[in-house]
Amino acid sequence: MVLRFSKVCFRHAESLSVKVMSEKKSSPVKGPFCAAVRSNKRIGERFYRLGLEFTGAGATAFGRFRPGQFAEFDLSAVALPPREKIPEDLADVCQRNILLRRPFAFVDVSAEKNKTFAELLYSVVGPASLRMTTLAAGDSVNVMGPLGNGFWVPDGKKRAFLICGGMGAPPLQILAKVLTKDFPDIEVIAFAGAKTAKDLPFEGRLDEISQQLGFSLPEFAKYGVNSQLATDDGSAGFKGMVTDCFKQWFDKANPARERSVIYACGPEQMLAKVAEIAKEKNIDCQISMERRMACGIGICQSCAILCRANGSNETVYKLCCEDGPVFDSKEVVFN
Repeated sequence: MVLRFSKVCFRHAESLSVKVMSEKKSSPVKGPFCAAVRSNKRIGERFYRLGLEFTGAGATAFGRFRPGQFAEFDLSAVALPPREKIPEDLADVCQRNILLRRPFAFVDVSAEKNKTFAELLYSVVGPASLRMTTLAAGDSVNVMGPLGNGFWVPDGKKRAFLICGGMGAPPLQILAKVLTKDFPDIEVIAFAGAKTAKDLPFEGRLDEISQQLGFSLPEFAKYGVNSQLATDDGSAGFKGMVTDCFKQWFDKANPARERSVIYACGPEQMLAKVAEIAKEKNIDCQISMERRMACGIGICQSCAILCRANGSNETVYKLCCEDGPVFDSKEVVFN
């Protein structure tokens, strides 16, 4: 692993570089900022891609956004869609008031002069994300961020494996962009999985010839990144878990382990398996954890992650929003 629909923001309301990817350090400026909605495109049954534009201080802050960081959105005043457009399973829960901000990861960020453009991929799963579907070009949104610590590139790496499960894809898509742009000596290979083909949060797959060449997903292919697909039911690509797909590929390719690094985001059960594989094969591994992050700045203490203390057998709790959401897989204690 938002906002107000009026055209007036609430009152309270540099391009990505090698340097920020080489340091595990969060940006000091967190907002909140106003962003203008540029687009809100439906790309699947319940998947949407929201485009935003930041100007002023917001453009400066999010221009330094690092893959793996996130932003908190105020959705408290966003309207519900018409009754006929509300999924049956959300008909009751959608009436709840949206009191707390919601965290989202960006799938793309680009800084141009005095503006920064950002896109996020979201799935309609509850009352907050359902409201997001009503946002349209010209609306204003209240966004706090960039928050948390993102991915970093250890010295001496020549190959990066991106393993994403379901909605864990967004931070790894922007990571693919940054790695191929700022670290051209690193070969990047992506592995994406979901329960079924319909659950893959992508706009589409390339033709049969492209897939045979290893370019299964346009979202990664546009950066020159090979990708492998896996679905539990076999409706697309490898039949089985994405972790099994990766392990089978790795055992066959047998790349240099000390020069490899794994980046993963997805369901916690999947991350636990990735961490297990990384430990077994002695590969550096970074995982993006997910928790309910109500505040995003370490105040509410609701996003605790059980971790191993450095140099001992003791365990400590760290906060997903401040210490993460990206952690070294060796330090996370999975239940």
